Amino acid sequence: MSNNHVAYEFVSCAKLPTRFGEFTIHGFVETASQQEHVALSYGEWQTGDVVPIRIHSECLTGDALFSTRCDCGFQLEKALANIVEEGHGVILYLRQEGRGIGLLNKIKAYNLQDTGLDTVEANEHLGFDADLRDYSICKLMLDTLNVQKVQLMTNNPKKLNALEAMGINVVERKAIDHGVTDDNKHYLMTKTSKLGHVFNLEKLK
Repeated sequence: MSNNHVAYEFVSCAKLPTRFGEFTIHGFVETASQQEHVALSYGEWQTGDVVPIRIHSECLTGDALFSTRCDCGFQLEKALANIVEEGHGVILYLRQEGRGIGLLNKIKAYNLQDTGLDTVEANEHLGFDADLRDYSICKLMLDTLNVQKVQLMTNNPKKLNALEAMGINVVERKAIDHGVTDDNKHYLMTKTSKLGHVFNLEKLK
């Protein structure tokens, strides 16, 4: 099956108990690249219901190693908690580390940031665009889960625009200004000024 030029395969699903609640994990693979992605669903919904979702790009350092250099892990936890509080929802967890440059290149970019470059300058110094992420598979994942209307938890308008371009009805964007630390304030200001993210700048003062 293919859509938006992305061939994919739904692999399987299983229960995934977490400290937030019991989710179901759904496995997908892009058949050309064999890149694996997962969706976490919670609760039930009917066709046409507005479903809270977050598109979350993998961040090993933030999600699993508790780094405070970014807000990724904090946002993932907040999104999981929000979904459980709402009673239903979906996390689309995309395996595109470092805004698409990969884990080891992200470490190289961190090294450059330690010398004074910002997150955009570091990626560009390594020969990459500031953001290489591709959201094409999200439509396929949401179709599989019978989601047509969403409340999107994000500070990144590009995610909203990508979903709307694929025919997903984004009823509302819900800010997720969560996880500001002394270590990531400059990073968040750069995402706001250079990457177009919408953030409550008062939290960065």
